[in-house]
Amino acid sequence: MENVVAGYGRKRILHDVNLAVMPGEIFGLVGLNGAGKTTLIKTLTGLHAIDSGKISVFSHSAEDQKSRENLAFLPEQFLPSLHLRGWEFLQLTLAYYHLPLDRDAAITLAHKMGLDETALSRKITTFSKGMGQKIGLIGTLMTKRPLLILDEPMSGLDPLVRIGLKDALTSYRNAGHSIFFSSHILADMEELCDRIAVLHEGCIRYVGSPHELRTMHGEPTLERAFLKVISEKTPE
Repeated sequence: MENVVAGYGRKRILHDVNLAVMPGEIFGLVGLNGAGKTTLIKTLTGLHAIDSGKISVFSHSAEDQKSRENLAFLPEQFLPSLHLRGWEFLQLTLAYYHLPLDRDAAITLAHKMGLDETALSRKITTFSKGMGQKIGLIGTLMTKRPLLILDEPMSGLDPLVRIGLKDALTSYRNAGHSIFFSSHILADMEELCDRIAVLHEGCIRYVGSPHELRTMHGEPTLERAFLKVISEKTPE
């Protein structure tokens, strides 16, 4: 992203945002509610037009359909089509990327997400919101795209499932892929991310490793360092 400005009508949400996600890294986006995280993610995925600036995804404009061939996106509070069963959803998701359904891999990921494999045979009308999110995560991880974009993937997950998801994301990164995700759970950011960006009031206030942010502000936790960053005045 280079000097990206975006908003809704006359209301500007993102102000001259510059970001770059490197191959083989987990990159976290953190900010308060209303900071512009979801808008930023929508611009990355081509779901929201920018007013000015440039966004490239693997050398293609984010608004170019070709850019989406190399990424998989999971929105916040995802729920699949209620007319499908779990297996059908996974098969359709992978068919979009011209991939076969690997049932063994799906079952392994289901266990990491705290789902019994029998849940994959059930109709999605019987799923809770949490189960819908979990099967969305399974499908997204199975695409094996070079870039995953996840909006608040940890939201609503219990500690055991969060551990399973973090293990799956780490394995995905170790296979050479990149992951860009937003979260308000800073402890997860510190554990997972190679680098993070702090977005506040539509502006990027920090880009770097979680450790560097703590060291810079002399704080023992990422939460306290984050609060210091967003309390600083925006440079004129």
